Amino acid sequence: MKEVAVPSVDNSSSDHQPPNEVASESHDELQRGLDSRHMNMIAIGGAIGTGLFLASGATISQAGPGGALVAFVVIGLMVFLLMQSLGEMSALMPVPGAFETYATRFVSPSFGFALGWNYWFNWAITVAAELSAAGIVMQYWLPDSPGWVWSVIFLTILVVLNL
Repeated sequence: MKEVAVPSVDNSSSDHQPPNEVASESHDELQRGLDSRHMNMIAIGGAIGTGLFLASGATISQAGPGGALVAFVVIGLMVFLLMQSLGEMSALMPVPGAFETYATRFVSPSFGFALGWNYWFNWAITVAAELSAAGIVMQYWLPDSPGWVWSVIFLTILVVLNL
């Protein structure tokens, strides 16, 4: 493994600047553009989706309410620890890019490359799964309509919103 030079912070000087000011000086291209309300809505939107309703029913039917609760707590703890680690790295070294940037720097460029493609593949599969789940949910409310039509409608909405 390569050694990585991490900048040290000297808190004893009288001209100490908070981390946000240091980050804005060293990386001019990074700017805070989202308020806390934006971040909260992104978090809520990421947590509540069509897959949550479908997956919760399948989990409860297989593991029961107690097993589903234990599974959600364990996965929630894992996600919390991962996000704490990512938050620590981004506070120490605020660079543009996602977590594969840190993997490239701290592990190896090939690992970061593979992680980036895995991240892309994960989102490609997630979008397809969410579109299928949206079709299933809409078929529940409108049983005479085919699910693929709803998937195409929601895909069109996604594409238009992201143009």
